[in-house]
Amino acid sequence: MQKNKTKYFSFFAILCFFMLFLNSFNFVYAEDNLFKDKIDYSCSAKSAVMIEASTKRIVYSKNAYEALPMASTTKIVTAITAIENCDDLDKIITIDKSCVGVSGTSIYLKEGEQISIRELLYGLMLRSGNDASVALAKEIGGSVENFCAMMNNLAKKVGAQDSNFKNPHGLDENGHHTTAYDLALITAYALENKDFAEIVKTKSIKICEGKENFRYLVNKNKLLNSLEGCIGVKTGFTDDAGRCLVSACERDNLRFVCVVFNCGPMFEESSDMLKLAFQKFRMIEILPSYFYVKNVEVKNGKLDNVGLYSKQGLSLPLSIEEESNLSVEFNVPENLKAPLKKDDEVGEIQIYFNNHLIFSEKVYTIEEVDSKLYKDKIKEILDNWNA
Repeated sequence: MQKNKTKYFSFFAILCFFMLFLNSFNFVYAEDNLFKDKIDYSCSAKSAVMIEASTKRIVYSKNAYEALPMASTTKIVTAITAIENCDDLDKIITIDKSCVGVSGTSIYLKEGEQISIRELLYGLMLRSGNDASVALAKEIGGSVENFCAMMNNLAKKVGAQDSNFKNPHGLDENGHHTTAYDLALITAYALENKDFAEIVKTKSIKICEGKENFRYLVNKNKLLNSLEGCIGVKTGFTDDAGRCLVSACERDNLRFVCVVFNCGPMFEESSDMLKLAFQKFRMIEILPSYFYVKNVEVKNGKLDNVGLYSKQGLSLPLSIEEESNLSVEFNVPENLKAPLKKDDEVGEIQIYFNNHLIFSEKVYTIEEVDSKLYKDKIKEILDNWNA
């Protein structure tokens, strides 16, 4: 058992190190990893999860990996898939007959009416228009079937491995499912897109202004008006899925994504859990980006010393108890020998949690240092002799 644990922690440390090479650092957490603190809450949902969006740390979990129907929270995937595969969100399209009269919630599209893709996205996410979802799918994917394949590809790309999307609207259908954890991952990813983020935080908007098909849309997400820092994202309901809500909230450099499936008091419980998360955790900058480490002596160099620095920083959402279990080690030499190039790797910073390595970053030279020329060495000897 101890051998397996050692293998796991070694893999975990290596994973953290390689993630440094991503453009946006993504510190991956697992349910049973070293960071075990969670909020204490008894959620009535059939399935629920809460993660910190930038690091994917799980701070609450209940049946989070159970594949379930998710109703209109499906439209989170629909929206980000459409946005990422559209060159111009303000493109005007003509509504096809097949997009009219789709069952369930609707923005009441009419055959032949002209509307922009951006306006369809507002209709999709604020009023949960099933007709808007079909219109987007056909315009972006060519067909509903092809668009669903695009949705599934996006899910796999962001690490959502237990999801399968059969339609773009979320109406109950055999084989159409996701997990609370998968949908949290997708939502965290989607919120990094500025168009998606702007749409889902909008409380109300007028679309198609000045046209016969003018609409005033009000967001169904009550938390936008009642929870400080709420930034979206989507409600849902079907007979099979029950009441579903994906919500996101940000305060003090923390962004939490909360997912509840089949939860009667979905607004109230999501709000309670989010508030508890902000009370328990704070974002700790353990190592700043481009951190000056120290100056070290340079032997045989035209400069007497050189500065050292690290590039990649590390911030983690931690509880007060967890903060006390962190330690940082600087493994750098007392002196270096010229010649040195700028950004020569000369040391390493290691960060430990409970004595287990969780992060490793190289230490580099700030500038180039040439070796002393032979005549410089002679002059130095003479100067020391005369002194």
